[in-house]
Amino acid sequence: MAQAAPAPGGTPRTTRPAVTTGPPPNVFDARTHSLGRLVVPVLLGLVYGYWAAANRRSGGPITGWNLLFGFVTAFVFAVVLMALLAYAPRLRRELRALAWAAFYGCSFGFLYSQASESVLRSTGMSLVVAAVTFVVLFYHYYTREDAAGHRVG
Repeated sequence: MAQAAPAPGGTPRTTRPAVTTGPPPNVFDARTHSLGRLVVPVLLGLVYGYWAAANRRSGGPITGWNLLFGFVTAFVFAVVLMALLAYAPRLRRELRALAWAAFYGCSFGFLYSQASESVLRSTGMSLVVAAVTFVVLFYHYYTREDAAGHRVG
């Protein structure tokens, strides 16, 4: 490291090297990434399905219908998430933020409705979650991409 002028007290200061802003290093190979694109949505779907089934039974006994409901919910969640992960990067930043906001809002609203809440309250809460998600993601995409969808900076 380069040495700078001594600081008060006689100890020399050291300067830090410049930080590069390139892409992060890729520590996994292509096979691991392709496996992760399948495994992560499936695991998230299983967690989501379990959560929905647990909300639906409200602490009661686990039944076959409750298990079926959980697995069907997990399957639908995983398929929609995989489709969104595949097609969202091709969308413009506004539509991509809107697609993710709709996904988050619907996912939250469905879980909320399984907890024996009213339809109006579930709808209102999911709209709030979707609106906040849209604002955050739109800002994220707007500050990191140009209008054509190319990364900047």
